[in-house]
Amino acid sequence: MKSKLDTQITPASYLLLSRHIQHSIDEHSSVINSLFNYSAEIEEMATLVVNTLKTGKKILLIGNGGSASDAQHIAAELVGRFSKERRGLPAIALTTDTSILTSVGNDYGYEHIFSRQVEALANTDDLVIGISTSGNSNNVLQALKAAKCLGCITAALLGKDGGQIKNIVDLPLIIPSGNTARIQEAHILIGHIICEIVDLVFTS
Repeated sequence: MKSKLDTQITPASYLLLSRHIQHSIDEHSSVINSLFNYSAEIEEMATLVVNTLKTGKKILLIGNGGSASDAQHIAAELVGRFSKERRGLPAIALTTDTSILTSVGNDYGYEHIFSRQVEALANTDDLVIGISTSGNSNNVLQALKAAKCLGCITAALLGKDGGQIKNIVDLPLIIPSGNTARIQEAHILIGHIICEIVDLVFTS
């Protein structure tokens, strides 16, 4: 039985579609496999997260667009659980309160939507994680600067060449790709690895 897609795509188009799919999968695999070279950095970021939570401090996560979704995703895994039963852990995605985001954006400018929240919510030795595929998201940059002024630990999941953010955080983890989608796929894998390690530590 033919689908609607069958009737709309010619054999030549199917060949192009198949090649496009294979190219995307190959590119994804290449970026993910490159993470073996960054095992030490992933371990270091996981250790930062674990130590922050063990000392009763919290994790704040920030990002725009798909990176906002990643921030929310990781926070949800920490507050809820990843794969094992354990107590809830303090993590907040600063991307979710529309009243704060819109009021601060309107009154102070979009570049301050995260830094204002960091000023209000962060304490010394909290861990603030910025997520930016370009490494140059200004509102993420401003928030991380504010975090450092407050004595927070800072880390970032980045892409491309790491942009400006790599120079101001305690721990940058840069995905070696210029493709935003592939960078985001690597970021969420790293987030899942960290959450899995957190689960192991807090259920042992």
